[in-house]
Amino acid sequence: MAPQRLLRSLLAPLFTAAVLFAPCANAQIAPQKTVVTTPQARTELLAHAPEGVAPGRTVWVGLRIEHKEHWHTYWKNPGDSGLPTELQWTLPAGVQAGDIAWPMPQKIPVGPLMNYGYEGTLLLPVPLTITSDFKPGLLGQDLPVQLRASWLICKTECIPEEGEYTLRIPLRGSTALHGALFEAAQQAQPRMLAAAPASGIRIAGQTLKLAVTGLPERLRGQKLEAFPEVAEVVNPAAPWTQRWEGAVWTAELPLAPQRSASPQVLPVVLANGNSGWRVELPVRDAWPATAAPAAISPALQAALDANAAAQGSAPTLGFWAALAGALIGGLILNLMPCVFPVLAIKVLSFTKHADDHRRHRLSGLAYTAGVIVSFLALGLLLLGLRSAGASLGWGFQLQDPLVIAALAALFTVIALNLAGVFEFGQFAPSSLAAFQARHPVVDAFLTGVLAVAVASPCTAPFMGASLGLAITLPAGQALLIFAALGLGLAGPYLVASFVPAFARWLPRPGAWMDTLRKLLAFPMLITVVWLVWVLGHQSGVDGAAALLVLLVALSALIWALTLRGRLRAVLAGLLLASGAWSVWALGPYMFQNPAPQAQAADARWQAWSPARQQELLAAGKTVFVDYTAAWCVTCQYNKQTTLADTALLGEFDARGVVMLRADWTRRDPAITTALGQLGRSGVPVYVFYRADRAPLVLSEVLSTGEVRQALNSL
Repeated sequence: MAPQRLLRSLLAPLFTAAVLFAPCANAQIAPQKTVVTTPQARTELLAHAPEGVAPGRTVWVGLRIEHKEHWHTYWKNPGDSGLPTELQWTLPAGVQAGDIAWPMPQKIPVGPLMNYGYEGTLLLPVPLTITSDFKPGLLGQDLPVQLRASWLICKTECIPEEGEYTLRIPLRGSTALHGALFEAAQQAQPRMLAAAPASGIRIAGQTLKLAVTGLPERLRGQKLEAFPEVAEVVNPAAPWTQRWEGAVWTAELPLAPQRSASPQVLPVVLANGNSGWRVELPVRDAWPATAAPAAISPALQAALDANAAAQGSAPTLGFWAALAGALIGGLILNLMPCVFPVLAIKVLSFTKHADDHRRHRLSGLAYTAGVIVSFLALGLLLLGLRSAGASLGWGFQLQDPLVIAALAALFTVIALNLAGVFEFGQFAPSSLAAFQARHPVVDAFLTGVLAVAVASPCTAPFMGASLGLAITLPAGQALLIFAALGLGLAGPYLVASFVPAFARWLPRPGAWMDTLRKLLAFPMLITVVWLVWVLGHQSGVDGAAALLVLLVALSALIWALTLRGRLRAVLAGLLLASGAWSVWALGPYMFQNPAPQAQAADARWQAWSPARQQELLAAGKTVFVDYTAAWCVTCQYNKQTTLADTALLGEFDARGVVMLRADWTRRDPAITTALGQLGRSGVPVYVFYRADRAPLVLSEVLSTGEVRQALNSL
């Protein structure tokens, strides 16, 4: 018995350890889930590893889709409508997923539309490359593969679907059970055809003329199907012609009426029965101008809307988080340079009545009311115009040169008043002056309105996401977010007005106040310089010069009105007449489009457009987009600091990141749409795009560390 007791004593710890650690081992690798079934299709994740898993080898995985009768999914270029199937992989370190090896598509007519896709049974194979960084010893006996797939499946209606799959591939031994399916999928792929010098594309008006040489001799005289790989280039449903000229196959394909891409090399799949060839054709002519981006098909949009509704409304936490973000963003907005001139005026008002605490409290409440009412008015106007179909976002008012000119005139008048050139009481009727004396809170209220007028083009941290959500919410919730933003902006002054110690900290009234008042004229003039610069971006140097002339005429008129006697009437009349003539003669220059040289930019940056972004992503490039505007002070700060950092720009170059700048200084519906897709309604917005992942949105106030971290995560 002793040997048995000894054996039990030796095995007992091992058994206990096995019981304790087995749950942990099982928790590391989720159980397999390889099949997802819907009423429209059965999908399954398959693997093919005939030589096992080891560094230097390639393992094939793929999503098999068995469509129900009359249902179909889409190719990489879906044609007139639809969306391609997307696969997102989660893999261990040292395992890299390649692109989908798309089988040849077929043409699927749906009413007047022509789509490219698949019916019946389909396998989308993807190669997994096992690199030298792969450490099989840390993974047990299996290679875990996780997949999140999304696809659009259509008949007469369209249904967006998705599935999550987990598969464990043995490291040793073969996994060749589905070898025949992967071999058939490989045979269904088009063969690569080298583009001979005579092959290429010429553009004649709205027609692409293809010429392809090197095709098998047995095809001569036979008809081929052509499938361009880039979407929205040709019109899939329009009739086209083809013919053979000896060994050269030629075709004329009509351009899409809403073309959104202009590739320099257009990959095309040519099919004949079950055989196909892929050729990359250089485009030898300049593309014609693109039309506006095509709208999504009504059937697809309805399906996507229905799918979004099925997910339920936005959680309450999203609204409360947006409300908190608006409040914090409003607080931070006080630190923005665009708000400084107005805050300086409020500080000056404190010094006038340092001991009148009641007056301070009334002033704080009136200022807060002015700020909140102004934000609510802006919000109502923005929501109303968007519901009427206008493509607008936060800061929309400064996209209008007339608003810029009006603000420049207002700040010029305020600067002249602070500098002592005139007093408002000189021109205001006595009844108005008496009203102002009896109701000083009016000044505080109007100062709040002025603060919003100046602060509106700024976007502080936390504001972007809150405002982006606000324009998608019901009007009541959206206005609460705008009110929270106003409360955040007015909060510091409101708190200070209710704290008597703050007024006591300030110096006593004296001669220094006149000096401070005149000093504050200069921030106002700097604001005028900024507004003129913004108008220069909108309307060119002639527009900026015209505004300067009008501001000088306005200043001269105000000065003339301060004179006495007949000289005042004569000069004021002459200046008023010359000012009216200046408005008539020079005003149109402020509303013209800028000359091309006025839009010159850093050679490192390229102009953004939806077509250019799509073209770069299709070429496998990483794209960084700066959504900016000349009137956005935060944008200009980031542009002169983080985005001008030499070391950081060198890292962009080393990684091959293409930098695009989307200038929203003047109204641009394409930029507004792109911002809306990101959940934003104003600038600045900074985004990294890659074809194989979701957009990566950075914060409004950039730092080099944040950008580097984002670069390293790509």
